[in-house]
Amino acid sequence: MPFYEKGDVRIHYEEAGSGYPLMVIPGGGLNSTVQGLRASHPFNPLEEFKGEYRVIAADLRNANGGQSSGPVEIDRPWDAYADDHLGLMDHLGIAEFMVMGFCIGGPFIWNLLRRAPRRIVAAVLAQPSGFRPAMPDLFYQNNIKGWGPGLCERRPDVTMAMVDAFLNKMYRANADFVFTVTRDFVRDCQTPVLVLPDDVPAHPYAVAMESALLAPNAQVSLYPWKDTPDKIPLAVRHIRTFLKANRPAN
Repeated sequence: MPFYEKGDVRIHYEEAGSGYPLMVIPGGGLNSTVQGLRASHPFNPLEEFKGEYRVIAADLRNANGGQSSGPVEIDRPWDAYADDHLGLMDHLGIAEFMVMGFCIGGPFIWNLLRRAPRRIVAAVLAQPSGFRPAMPDLFYQNNIKGWGPGLCERRPDVTMAMVDAFLNKMYRANADFVFTVTRDFVRDCQTPVLVLPDDVPAHPYAVAMESALLAPNAQVSLYPWKDTPDKIPLAVRHIRTFLKANRPAN
């Protein structure tokens, strides 16, 4: 099992296939893991795309059930995770890449596009997370119950007070839209983007569609795309076509 290490951060990652690099960010909130791609996602990109791409996925820092660890950076939660994603690609010697993210991968991708716009050639946002005004505290509550206690049990150096401060900064300080960037940023973003909307509490259809309508080079897949098994291959076909169309020739 390969690891990328930098200072106090240790990130477990997996690779499959060869070709142009495709980073995959699993869903599952702050408990996002590579194993989750196999266990709980509509499809596993490591398997679907390994014949055409060098697919790379990692356990999120401090995810319960994962093997990645690092400090709880209370003042910069989103950027700490971006550091891990970009640092892993640096470690692998990859300058430019495409990225696909499920769930929390949506906000992560927008932050990566803000942090490193020239490195990301194209992005796929599948069932992306976003702020739902009718349920403004959803993500804080989900993680204070489903992530924090398990982390504190494993890590005596982390307290629930630290978890509370971290989640407040992550989900309450900028409780709007996709959490990590503004609508103006999305409106000015020239990177090709494919959005696969969902509509469950954590994945609001309205936010997915608003981001797609704002981004000048965005496409939208069919909706709903995973309510029946026969639709998922059609969505995967759209992803494959989108990636191929935006993959650099060299």
